[in-house]
Amino acid sequence: MDRRYFVKGCGAAAGLGMMQLTGCTKQQPKAPMAAAATAPAAFPFYDAMGPLVPIRADADRIFRITVCTRPFRAAGPRYDVVKVGDKTVFCNYGHGGSGWSLSWGSADYVVKKVLTDGSKQREIAVIGAGALGLTAGLTAQRAGFKVTIYAKERAPYVRSVRATGSWTPDSRIALNGVPPPEFAAQWEQMARTSFAMYMTYIASPGNPIDWVDHYQLSDLAPGAPTPPRPPAVHDFARYSASITDLTPRPHEIPAGMHPFPVSRVMRSTSLSFNVADYARQLMADFLLAGGTIETQEFHSPNDFAAVPQRDIISCTGYGSRALWSDESVVPVRGQIQWLIPQEGAVYGLGYHGLNLLARRDGIVMMVNPLGDDTGWNDDTEVPDKGMAASAIAILQDLYARMEKSKMSRAS
Repeated sequence: MDRRYFVKGCGAAAGLGMMQLTGCTKQQPKAPMAAAATAPAAFPFYDAMGPLVPIRADADRIFRITVCTRPFRAAGPRYDVVKVGDKTVFCNYGHGGSGWSLSWGSADYVVKKVLTDGSKQREIAVIGAGALGLTAGLTAQRAGFKVTIYAKERAPYVRSVRATGSWTPDSRIALNGVPPPEFAAQWEQMARTSFAMYMTYIASPGNPIDWVDHYQLSDLAPGAPTPPRPPAVHDFARYSASITDLTPRPHEIPAGMHPFPVSRVMRSTSLSFNVADYARQLMADFLLAGGTIETQEFHSPNDFAAVPQRDIISCTGYGSRALWSDESVVPVRGQIQWLIPQEGAVYGLGYHGLNLLARRDGIVMMVNPLGDDTGWNDDTEVPDKGMAASAIAILQDLYARMEKSKMSRAS
C-alpha cells in the first residue's frame, strides 16, 4: 500500500453512527446517536487520514484463539442484596458484553450500597478477580475498607482477559423494555463514572487505555437502499445516545482521501483496553494498597460461610449461573483470533462481518455473522478454527482489492 495516499486530504465529510468493535463486546449499535453537525464544505487538513500500518494478514501469525462467555441477563446486571446466614452479599454480575466498560461505575454503585446497607465493619470480601472483582476491590479500598479478594482464578486465566477490549458500555446489557425505567439513568451514571476513571489511565506506562480510531467500511453508495437482513432475534436495550458527548462524533472520510476500495468509510474515535497490561495494573494497584488475594473456589452461596468477612461483594461473572443457580444468566459466546501485534498498528476496522482491533498487546479479530445474536445461549469454549480462517480470508480479500485499486489508479 502507498502510504503517501493515506495523508492526502480534501472533500466532504458527514456524520453517521459510531462503530464499536467486539470480542466479548458488541458491534454497530442500533441506538440513534445525537444529531450530527452539518458536514463541512471541505474536509479540513487536520482531519486528514494519517498513515495506517497494514496488518500482516497471514494465518501463521495467529498465536492463539480464545473464547469468552459473556454473562447476559435480560433484566440487566444483578445488584440484589442477599442474606446468607450471617453474611450480607451484594451481587455485582450479569453485565453481558459491558463488563470492562461499566466496571468502575458498577463498582461505585455497589460499594455505595455496602456503605448504606452493610454491617458497618471496615473489612470486606470480594468474590472474583475479573474486571468487576478488581475494580470493586479497588473502589472499596478507596472508600476505606480493608479488602480480601477470593477467587478460583486470576489474570491471565479469568474470562475477562479474553475480551476484545473496546469501550462498549451498552453491549448486550439488557433486553429492550425489560429493566425498570430507572435503569437507563443508573446505566448512564455508571458509564460516566467509568469513563472518568479511564481518563486517569491515559498515557500511563504500558498504555492500558488508548484512544483509537475505528474505520467502518461499506460497499453501499450513499443513498443506496440497504439490502434486507434477517430480523434480529433479540431486541437488546440501547442507551448510548445519552453519552454521545463523551466521544467525538463519527465522520465520513471523502472518496479519494482513503485507501479502501469501498463506497463509504466512516471514522470514529473511542477507547480501547489493552487488557493484558490493564489487568496487571489493576492487580498491582490493589496489592500495593494493602489488598490480599486468596485462591478459593465457591460452589454455592453456603460456601461463603468459610470467609471471615461479614460483607461480601459477589463479582463472579458467568460463574454466577452455577454459583447462584441463576438461570437468568444466559451465555453469549465470543471467539477471538489473536494476531501478533505490530509496531504502529493501533486502530479498528470493520468490514463484511469482520471486526478487527489492533491493540498494543495483540491484534484481535472476530467474525459476527449474526450481529449481537452471534453466540447466543452457547457456552462451548472450544475454539472454532474455521472461524479463524474466515477472519483471515476477509482481511486478505480486502487487501487484495486495495492493491488492485492502487494499481488501477497508478495506470
